Parts: sequence; structure tokens; C-alpha cells
Amino acid sequence: MNSGTTSVDEARNALGKRLRELRQQANLSGKELAESLSWPASKVSKIENGKQTPTDDDIRAWASATNAKHQVESLLAALHTLELQHAEWNRLLRAGMKSHQSSLTQQDEKTKLYRGFENTFIPGLIQTPDYARARFADAIMMHNVPNDINEAVKARMQRQEMLWRQDKRFHFVLTEAVLRYRLVSVDVMLAQLDRLMALSSMRNVRLGVIDFNTQYVADPRHGFWLLDNDLVRIETYSAELNLRQPQEIELYSAVFEQLAAVASYGGAARAIIARVMQDLSSEVDEAGE
Repeated sequence: MNSGTTSVDEARNALGKRLRELRQQANLSGKELAESLSWPASKVSKIENGKQTPTDDDIRAWASATNAKHQVESLLAALHTLELQHAEWNRLLRAGMKSHQSSLTQQDEKTKLYRGFENTFIPGLIQTPDYARARFADAIMMHNVPNDINEAVKARMQRQEMLWRQDKRFHFVLTEAVLRYRLVSVDVMLAQLDRLMALSSMRNVRLGVIDFNTQYVADPRHGFWLLDNDLVRIETYSAELNLRQPQEIELYSAVFEQLAAVASYGGAARAIIARVMQDLSSEVDEAGE
């Protein structure tokens, strides 16, 4: 499933190719262009070969040095499209985590069907406040972004209000590993699992759980979200990927259906959750003895 990042790579390569053509049309070598901009020669090579994403200022300087100022607007549009596809967390969270949560509401408003697969953690739309707080704390530590946990948790809980809107439908598929990974304290996880129990009975929510004994058809290599048939969203350590190419949406839709087909639902899903809760409760009881 390397095609998950294909469109991002293609867009970066295409931008690099356009910039190389401008340099060649100006009869400049890579070394000459680098020297005129006081850049290391390697920077020109990396940008042209899609190994480094240029900044707005890089684009403007390149266009000026190659007598192509008339193409600045078009080049910046290409760059910003690339940035939307591959949004680095350090940039997304620069204004705080609440700001990013609020930005998601624009897509939320128009999305009618959410399909999400997770193999590591509980999805944000069904997290308890304490579980969400732990996830945001992890983001602060990893990306060194402003600490606005209280505001971010509040914004995430406000987003969750759409779970009760009858014009929206939600289909979550989780692996049993999600229920067992020690990302939060036992008490917080027990409360989170209790919430999953309640959500599994909601009319517009389908909650599937794939237990450890299940034979997979498609492997669960990473989590992803399908928003209607318009967008695939993937979170990596470094960035949020937003994929919109039809072939990518078709691929992820097919993978989701394969994962959903082997998941347990209803009473069977609740039985898996209950088993995990019992195991965690036993730990608490043993610790208290």
C-alpha cells in the first residue's frame, strides 16, 4: 500500500520538474543558481528531484533568479496544494491543537459518512476526555507545540456532538490491539472501553472489532479514514496525509471493506470489549490486594 503516499510524491516531483525547467530555460546550472541565491548546491538538487519541499520564499527567490516572476502565483498554488496533501504536524499544530481541531469542523460539516480503521489507538471521535487528554499530551511531547490541552479536549468533545446527528453515519473498525495497548492508565482505559460499549448500540454508529484470532484478508498496516468518497486521511508520525485521487479513494475503500468484513459487531463486539475490560479489572483487583 505504498500508493498511500503516491500522490504526495508525484506532486512534489512535478513541482521540482517545473522548477528545473525554469532553471534550464534561464541557462543556469544548478551550481550557478545556488550561488546566486547563496544556497548550498545540494538544496537545488533536492528540490528539483522531489527530495525537499521548497518554502514560499524559496519559490519566489527561484522565480526571480530565473526571470520567471510571472509564474510565482502558479508555482505557489502548486506548493500549497502539496502542503494540503502532506501537512506536517509541526506546521499544523503551530497555532495550537485546538486550532487544528477547529479546522477539522469544516470537513465535518459536509461529510455524511465516516469510515475509520485504527490499529493502534481509539479514534478521536469516540475518545473520552481523559483518553483525549493523554493523546494531546503525547503530541505536545513529540512535536514541541503549544500546550493548550484543555482547549483542545473541549474542542474534540464539541466535534463529537455530531455522533448524535441523524444525518451522519459512522463506521469504526478497531483491532483488539487498540483495546489492549497501554497508551493510558488502566482506569482511563476502562472508562474508554465502557464508552465503546455504549457507542456500539447507537443507531447511526457501527462499531466493529477484529479480535486476535481473526484471519485477515487485508493486513492492518496503518490506520486511515474515509470521508464520504471524497478524501482519505492518514496520520503518520510526521504529517497528516490528505489523499483525494480517485484511485487512492477506491483502493482504501476496498481495503476498508475487507477489514470490516472480518470484524465482529453488536453482541460479539461487546463480548470482545468485555473480555478486555475483565482482564484490566483483574489487574486492578490484584494490585489492590
